[in-house]
Amino acid sequence: MTLERRNRRVGLFFFLPAGLVIFGIIIYPLLVSLVTSFTAYSFIDPSYSVFVGFDNYLAIFEDLYFWNSIYVVTKFVVVVVSLEFLLGFAIALLLNRDIKAKGVFYTILSVPMVMAPVAVALIWRVFLHPELGIVNYLLAQLRFRPVNWLGSSSVAFWTVVMVDIWHQVSFMILVLLAGLVSLPRDVYEAASIDGASMAQRFTHITLPLMKPVILVALLLRTIFGFRTFDLVYVLTRGGPGVATDMTSYYIYRHTFMGLNIAESTAASYLFLLFNLVVVVFLYRALRLKGEVS
Repeated sequence: MTLERRNRRVGLFFFLPAGLVIFGIIIYPLLVSLVTSFTAYSFIDPSYSVFVGFDNYLAIFEDLYFWNSIYVVTKFVVVVVSLEFLLGFAIALLLNRDIKAKGVFYTILSVPMVMAPVAVALIWRVFLHPELGIVNYLLAQLRFRPVNWLGSSSVAFWTVVMVDIWHQVSFMILVLLAGLVSLPRDVYEAASIDGASMAQRFTHITLPLMKPVILVALLLRTIFGFRTFDLVYVLTRGGPGVATDMTSYYIYRHTFMGLNIAESTAASYLFLLFNLVVVVFLYRALRLKGEVS
C-alpha cells in the first residue's frame, strides 16, 4: 500500500464520524423534506402514497401571503443589515484607538450577542408593553403620547427592526473591529508621513483592506437575517395583520396551523432557493466591486 493511499484511508477514517453526523442531521432531513414536497403528506394523512408532482409548489406560488412574507423579510434584511453595518463600522472605528477601559466596552458589547433571541424578545416585550412598559413610562415623563409598539401595523415592523439591531449589532462591531485590529500599522504610518488626511487614509487604506472582512460580515448577517423567527414569534406572532409575517414564521404557521406539511416543505425549498440567489448575488456584487476598485 502506497503512502498516498494510506493517507486517504486515514483521512476517510477521521472524516467518517463527522460525515455520518452531517448526513444524519442535514442531508437526510433535506432529502426527506424534498420527497415530502412532492406528495400530499399532512398531519391528517401522514403518508407518501399520493404523488402530486409540483402542485404544492404551484399552490405556494399562488399564495399571496407567501409573497407578502418574502417582501417583509427582504425589507427587514435590507434595513437591519444596512443599519447594523453603518452603526457597527462607526463604533468599531471609535474602539480601534487607544482608549481607557476598552475591556469594559467589550463586555458591554458582548452581553446582547450572547443572549438567546427568545430572552431578548421577552425582555423587550415587557419594556414595550403599552401600559406597563418602561419605554412608554419614560415617554410619558417627557410629555409624549404612549406608543403601541407591537400592536400598530405602522410601528410593529420597525419595533422588530430596533430589537434586532440592539441584539445583533454587537456581532457586526466585533467582526469589523477584529478586521481593523489586524490591519498593518506601517501602511498608516507611511501615509501619515506623506501627508494623507484621516479621510484619505480611511478611503484609500482602511476600506480596501477591510473589504474581505466587510464581505464576510454582510453575508453572515444577511443569512442570519433571513432566518429570523424567534423575535417575530415572541413579539408579534407575525402581526398586526401580516405586517411582520416573515417567511420563517409563515412556514411555521402554514405547518402547525394549516396542518399542511407538504406545502410547507415546498415553501421551505422555495425560500431556500431565494436565499441562495440573494446570497450569491450579494457575494458576486461585493467581490466584483472590490476587484474593480
